[in-house]
Amino acid sequence: MDPRWMNLFQLRDHMRDLRRYLVFKYIQYLVLPFPNIFISLLGLCASLYVTLLLMSPNISRKSTVVFIHNVAQADILMGFSVLAMLLNVFQGERSSSSFQVILWQNFQTANAHVSSLLLSCVSLEAFLITFLPAETRHIRTVRYARAASKFIWIVVLTECIVYQLECLQDLGFISLGAPKHTLVLLNFCSGAAALLKAFIYPIGLLLRIINVYLFYKIFFSRSP
Repeated sequence: MDPRWMNLFQLRDHMRDLRRYLVFKYIQYLVLPFPNIFISLLGLCASLYVTLLLMSPNISRKSTVVFIHNVAQADILMGFSVLAMLLNVFQGERSSSSFQVILWQNFQTANAHVSSLLLSCVSLEAFLITFLPAETRHIRTVRYARAASKFIWIVVLTECIVYQLECLQDLGFISLGAPKHTLVLLNFCSGAAALLKAFIYPIGLLLRIINVYLFYKIFFSRSP
């Protein structure tokens, strides 16, 4: 990279870029009701830029930065989803229950759910900084932010694994003479997937309400 461009990059107001990135992500995952391929690709480009930005030594390593870094990493799943979709097209499979289509949908699901939960963590942290700065200082640390991010990743990836195993039943896997314990696992995943799908929409709606409430309290708590 040209040293002149590197100097301009280092002198740029990185925190303003990170704030703009957060605003874009809030709109993408907590405002827009349905995923949009154009917005998703635009978000992927923004996440690549933020990933490069977070490598700068000028960025302070705080808990909020940990959440932002994980949001950017979650967009990598969109790249895998596009790859899964292209594999499905090249193989000429048009069935909505094909393994590749379900895989593509699960990557999108993981991306959206991980990002929504991480953004909610950022909102909660902003709320605590505004109203309980001293009382919550011991929990607003990089260590706890990394632990919360790992927990979110594990929960969401487990959810997507359940969805992926559920689709094996639609592909006729049971009729191939699978072992008994495998059939029990698939039946369990089918029931668990149905239960998860029943709760996903209420949880998503609750997250939107909580985020709006937190930012409402933060905005109106500031003096004129």
